[in-house]
Amino acid sequence: MYSVNPAPGAMHHESRSTASRTGFKTARHWFSMPLVPRGSNGCEVSVSESIMRDDVKTDPWWWEDAPRPAIDSTELPVHVDVLVVGSGYTGLHAAIQTARAGRSTLVLDAEALGWGCSARNGGQISTSIKPTYEELERLHGHDVAFGVRHTGIEALDFMDDFVRAEGIDCDFGRVGRFHGAHVPAQYEELARAIASQPKGLEVEAHMVPRAEQHREIGSDLYHGGVVYSRHAACHPAKYHLGLLRLAREAGATLVGGCRVDRIEAVSAGFHVTTPRGKVTARDVVVATNGYTGAVAGWQRRRVIPIGSYMIATEALDPALAREISPTRRVMSDSRKLVFYYRLCPQGRHMLFGGRVALKETDPRVSGPLLHASMSKIFPQLASTRITHTWNGFVAYTFDTLAHIGKQDGIHYAMGYCGSGVSMASYFGMRLGLKVLGSPEGKTAFDDLTFQTRPLYTGDPWFLAPAVMYYKLRDRLNI
Repeated sequence: MYSVNPAPGAMHHESRSTASRTGFKTARHWFSMPLVPRGSNGCEVSVSESIMRDDVKTDPWWWEDAPRPAIDSTELPVHVDVLVVGSGYTGLHAAIQTARAGRSTLVLDAEALGWGCSARNGGQISTSIKPTYEELERLHGHDVAFGVRHTGIEALDFMDDFVRAEGIDCDFGRVGRFHGAHVPAQYEELARAIASQPKGLEVEAHMVPRAEQHREIGSDLYHGGVVYSRHAACHPAKYHLGLLRLAREAGATLVGGCRVDRIEAVSAGFHVTTPRGKVTARDVVVATNGYTGAVAGWQRRRVIPIGSYMIATEALDPALAREISPTRRVMSDSRKLVFYYRLCPQGRHMLFGGRVALKETDPRVSGPLLHASMSKIFPQLASTRITHTWNGFVAYTFDTLAHIGKQDGIHYAMGYCGSGVSMASYFGMRLGLKVLGSPEGKTAFDDLTFQTRPLYTGDPWFLAPAVMYYKLRDRLNI
């Protein structure tokens, strides 16, 4: 699960330098400023960089146990049946399907394999589809609405079965989720939603009133919440390494540090140009999600890259860890700008994520801000220091639905709207089957229009005002 362009390490600093040169703060400068957390009395929470250890790392905590593979100088083949752009969950699942079917398959990534959000996310796995059944039914009718919502359930079940069947060691477990209500009205809304789930779309859940929430979370901030007992968690970077192993064993060629500069349709399929040479491919798959660039311009105009930021704390005293997370579930809350958090798989470190700036910022700036927000939920962690602070990019869409399809002969799947661990896995598998021409590649999303907006080219200029609006709603408890 994630919060609501450029790759990490190449963030927008233009606003600050512009303000410095001109001597006044531009609107762009204000939009790039961090969102200062506030306490329950509305006052700003003190934020200090000293809460970060001197040796703080800006690589994900997950990479300590699952480092990214080194970039090698593998020679590219001249011809392949399938070329996949992007080595995250979507691309690797597609490659596993095509390679196992005997198709020569090449996966390319501009960075190290799995450098993107597939190895940076929170490792929380849900059945989440953003629009409700009622919203989808009004737009698309019962059959599509039911199929889309049911896909969320199918995706989680698929990942559970896949990890177990393939023997991927990634700390996967159906630990459940506690979702806190940040105001009493949200508790009542959650209770109504649980009580009125459409037949056939039920997910196992129960309400936890505020008087009993300490059995789920060591915090007094929330007004009760809901437990989704079948939601899951994994170590996302270990899961990714497992997918790399399966793709290689199936015969796929995986090459990191090799960006795709151009995809050109030709009679034989496509010519794909890279700094290491040109490859002819019968089929091309674009699986770049929040890192979609100009080489896939049609798709880029339809996804909104949004930075999601995380921190990891120093090891906690075991008694403190049990106090803040007695059941070891994943946790989130009902705010529009959601925070998501959990203990690490070993139960020793708190991993805390969310959105703390109007526009993208440096993880060294976001780290103390996330710590302040974490301390508002868990005052017990106020003096616990940060060892890692990092970010990654997810992709939202204008209808808040993922999309899968084929445009100008190029296959794609993307736009998971913060629920990418299971959905990217599931869509990647279906996408691989589509490339093979299998009817089993069909999904309930196939005929949905992949929307864009006039003048949008992939730079979400509207993100800062939207974040400001939702921040205000959360502050006013709307």
